[in-house]
Amino acid sequence: MADSDHQFEQDQDGWARGWRALTRRVLPLILAALLIGSLGALLYSASNASREHAQALAEQQSSFEVIALARGFEARMARAEVTLARYVISLEPDTGRLFQDQWRGAASQLKALSYATRRSGWQHGNVEALHYAFIQRGKTLSEIGLRTTYDQKMAALGRFHQAGKTQDLRRITALLDLVIKAENDRLRERSLAVTLAGDRSEWVGKTSRLVGLAMLVCILFGVWFANTAFRERRTARRLAEAETERADRLEAAVAARTAELSYAYEQLKLEAAERAAAEHDLRQMQKMDAVGQLTGGIAHDFNNMLAVVVGGLELAKRKFRLKPEEASRHLDNAMEGANRASALTRRLLAFARSEPLLPSAVDPDALLSGMADLIDRTIGDQITVRFAQGASGWCIFVDQHQMENAILNLCVNARDAMDGRGQLTLATGQTALAAREIGECAAGDYVTVTVTDDGCGMTPDVLARVFEPFFTTKPVGKGTGLGLSQIFGFVRQCRGEVRIESEPSQGSSVHLYLPRSIVAGEVANGEVSLARAPVEQPPTRILVVEDDPRVLNQTMAALSELGHLPIACDHPAKAAKLLANNSDVGLIISDVLMPDMTGPEMVKALPARFRHLPVLFVTGYAGDANDSADFEGHEVLRKPYTLMALGQALTHTLSSQALSESRHPGTAAAAE
Repeated sequence: MADSDHQFEQDQDGWARGWRALTRRVLPLILAALLIGSLGALLYSASNASREHAQALAEQQSSFEVIALARGFEARMARAEVTLARYVISLEPDTGRLFQDQWRGAASQLKALSYATRRSGWQHGNVEALHYAFIQRGKTLSEIGLRTTYDQKMAALGRFHQAGKTQDLRRITALLDLVIKAENDRLRERSLAVTLAGDRSEWVGKTSRLVGLAMLVCILFGVWFANTAFRERRTARRLAEAETERADRLEAAVAARTAELSYAYEQLKLEAAERAAAEHDLRQMQKMDAVGQLTGGIAHDFNNMLAVVVGGLELAKRKFRLKPEEASRHLDNAMEGANRASALTRRLLAFARSEPLLPSAVDPDALLSGMADLIDRTIGDQITVRFAQGASGWCIFVDQHQMENAILNLCVNARDAMDGRGQLTLATGQTALAAREIGECAAGDYVTVTVTDDGCGMTPDVLARVFEPFFTTKPVGKGTGLGLSQIFGFVRQCRGEVRIESEPSQGSSVHLYLPRSIVAGEVANGEVSLARAPVEQPPTRILVVEDDPRVLNQTMAALSELGHLPIACDHPAKAAKLLANNSDVGLIISDVLMPDMTGPEMVKALPARFRHLPVLFVTGYAGDANDSADFEGHEVLRKPYTLMALGQALTHTLSSQALSESRHPGTAAAAE
């Protein structure tokens, strides 16, 4: 019996200890939950009250603003009409301008009123109706002002008298009253809302004080429970150590997985590098294929032209003694083949952007006007040509000869697309482009030259390949496929861009974007001009600098044939010594690209006493010397050239030197 009682007491003590432990753990949580819930409810109520109060104040302020804007609009409109009345009576221009300013001010006020009521559907509808009535009123008053401006005072007075009785004025007044009345009604509602929101905020403030007192009580309870938490911390520490051990195991597992991922990443990088190498090899193969196609096209055309040249020379050699006239005809055929080869070379250089440009400031409107007859003769009488000149004095800095060829090529392409019948439009214009807005164009002002036809147009597949060399849709013998390639190279060389718009059966438009030049009246350096009749020149001692012995011998023979006295120089480094040994040299003819130095570099390196000598550069490929600034005002003759072209270039060069010395007689003497 005693043992049973003792067991019962132990059970009672264990139950009490368990209850106390449970109480120590659970009661703080309950108190904290109550505190957090009360605090959350208080914050939520305070936030709602503050938001509602702020919203009510904002709506109240909006109503005040709408009323003020409506009153201000009414006042400004009234002042504007009073000012108009003064203007009609006084006819003073300053009063008329004051009316315009006041009317614009009323329009600005109405715009602000429309913006202020944008979120109120019904009110915004009234303002829109007011805006329409205001516009009608403005038209009426503007007519009165216009009559007054043209000194129609009596008509303006009569019209002003009628305007005071029009429906639009009554409509404006009624709409303003409606807007203000409606906003006053809303203002009363919003004022009541502000009052209610303020009362709620005050209630939340009182509640906050009560909650603060409750928080103080909870803090006291928290101090008592801290003792219990301190004892329980030891148990928590042991649990933390166990968690640390588990975290270490997890970290080791993560490190192993990371190593696996790193290895996989390295493998992916290796695969990406191999794929990039394969793509590079593929692009190289495609590039070599394109070069092969280009080389094949060039070889085909040159073989055709060389066949004409070789055949003509061989036939001329056979017929030279027996039939001179027939031999001359064969020589003419050979010369025609050589000229066609020269033209093909010039197109290839233009496509590669390697032919030197001799630019000058060109007015595109004047250029098109000057080409009108040439274009008419080229495209035939069945095509109507229309010019739309809109450059308005803007100039471009281009090689005029190349520009004319580009425009003429576009006209010929348009003629073929229209099958010889239709309308061709050539237009110029002005535009401002942002950086890369059109192709690779830099930001700035541009002149546009547009050639538009109403021909067959192009499909997207054809449009994507139009700039490829030797690509053509014309029948065999009708085109080389280099026209648009040449234009593309020329425009890119001028820092411009080409854009083509075309659809099947809708025609095509080719737009050339060329940078505007602000330099007026510039003349291209080195451009051989035949505007003046050549002046006969006496035999001149000429230094010929050419590294190719065959070209050197041919040039020497040509100069001798023209009656001049040539001196051969097969390397630019020998030029200074030969000039020193031949003091009577009056002209230098030099190739551009030579070993060790270019022609312009050789001229710059000459001693100062030879700087006054005129220089004629002869080039077939400019390469790195394609900047006309390198020629420094000297003339340029392009290979291949005829004997007549060489003679004209020499005459022009010597005549220009003589003219320069006559204008500046002290220059040559100072150089000597």
